[in-house]
Amino acid sequence: MDNQIPKYVTQSRAAYLLGLSVAEISRISRETGIGHVERAGHIEERFFTYEELQRICVLATQEGVVTH
Repeated sequence: MDNQIPKYVTQSRAAYLLGLSVAEISRISRETGIGHVERAGHIEERFFTYEELQRICVLATQEGVVTH
């Protein structure tokens, strides 16, 4: 059984893990430059490392975006 942890997560997975909307993750990413974009033809997907997710979480908390 392979229990390797992926190095990157997609934007939608990041939103799920952090409890934020995809739009909010996208906005924070664009404004801060966190994450990277991969393109395949006309398809574009943004990816994040777990360290980047931590940074986004801190930023979202400081902005008061996270709701309880």
